[in-house]
Amino acid sequence: MPKIVIIEPNGTRRELDAPVGKSLMHIGRDAGLDIEGACDGAMACSTCHVYVDPAWLGKLPKMGEDESDMLDLAFGVTDRSRLGCQIVMTEELDGLTVVLPKSTRNALLG
Repeated sequence: MPKIVIIEPNGTRRELDAPVGKSLMHIGRDAGLDIEGACDGAMACSTCHVYVDPAWLGKLPKMGEDESDMLDLAFGVTDRSRLGCQIVMTEELDGLTVVLPKSTRNALLG
């Protein structure tokens, strides 16, 4: 089974099993990490915002316009920002590393 590494805002590294076909947001939430995912992956909030390790950016599917628009509402967006609900695990993403931001903004609440 593929694995992912999620680095919490305090620097704690968590290596998690990452079932193929499951989103990074759901994997992190199931592990008890602080990934809110208020819209449960409907891409209607930005509470699953993550920073992707630069080595992995080119290995992810291209960001769609809807994801880009939603990220416009997130705090601290960088060129490494993605929504965890839009990163669906594949065998090729084994070892993917992301960092959780220190805070998020729920776009559902405005």
